[in-house]
Amino acid sequence: MSTVTVSATHLEHLASRALITCGMSEASARTIAEVLVLADLFGIHTHGIQRVPQYLDRATVGGIDPYAVVTTARPAPALALIDGANAVGPLVGSAALAAAMDGARTCGVGAAFARHSNHFGPVMPYLFKAASEGFAAIIASNATTTIAPSGGKATRVGNNPMGWGVPNPGGDPIFLDIALSVAARAKIRAAQTDGRAIPATWATDSAGRPTTDPSAALSGFLQPIAGHKGYGLAVMVDLFAGLLSGAAYLDKVSSWSVSPERAQNLGHFFILVDTELLLSGPDLHERVQDFGDRLHSVPATDPADPVRLPGEYEMARYHEQIRDGITLDDSDIRALHQLVESRV
Repeated sequence: MSTVTVSATHLEHLASRALITCGMSEASARTIAEVLVLADLFGIHTHGIQRVPQYLDRATVGGIDPYAVVTTARPAPALALIDGANAVGPLVGSAALAAAMDGARTCGVGAAFARHSNHFGPVMPYLFKAASEGFAAIIASNATTTIAPSGGKATRVGNNPMGWGVPNPGGDPIFLDIALSVAARAKIRAAQTDGRAIPATWATDSAGRPTTDPSAALSGFLQPIAGHKGYGLAVMVDLFAGLLSGAAYLDKVSSWSVSPERAQNLGHFFILVDTELLLSGPDLHERVQDFGDRLHSVPATDPADPVRLPGEYEMARYHEQIRDGITLDDSDIRALHQLVESRV
């Protein structure tokens, strides 16, 4: 498969132009493109500009409203409620992040709960933007159901993404961005295509039995990380992101792949802390650096694979691709050009 390398600035411009073709405003398109390009800068290409054609396909069939106006209500100085009005997810997520930042600047801690949203991309771009402004953050979203409750044999819980971030003034922040299944369905589909067996810890068949057959796994359920503990985390994320926000929850969430014409009504939550009220910039930097050094000093089992901090690989990719450009599959860039040229 051929690849192409482009600058982040060029990719943002191209993605914005493609998004505008469905009728959304330039400002909204730029906001969405910024989140998606950050995902590509971190190397999370499955959640980067690859998503643009999917967003536009759903807009075409009515599943997303490209003209939606996201609104923010503030029932308390530190608390915001975001109504996404069925907009593209990264636009809703960006509004929630901005509202949580405003609350944290005013009160030290800010929280935003969003409803009527769609897939908002990976958590890491939001963690990165928060850390760049000096905020520690906890961010999560609910998702289409793919995980069965512990002991059950029907999906009720989503593979909900969640993340934590701590800023590091003058250095790289520390991030954790995870979903709650052992392996993504994309990995199972790849094994099916290649004719490979999968580890029995990845998924179960439709009867809830662990399986090494990728075809049976795709007809069954993803297994959560750490068994019942991962299931419990997924439940708590959905209580915050779905139930408390006023969004859909559990199997009330619509699947964009099964019913692309239906609004998903996903929910997200953002909780931010203004770290400058806890520690000065130099003090925070010194403590974060010492924290990281103590983990890096642990002898590696394999010297070729040293101990890393959460998010360290993604930050290395970010610096590399900011400097040298973002390397993508040529087909992904062609898809954006085709969208732009189709409306010229």
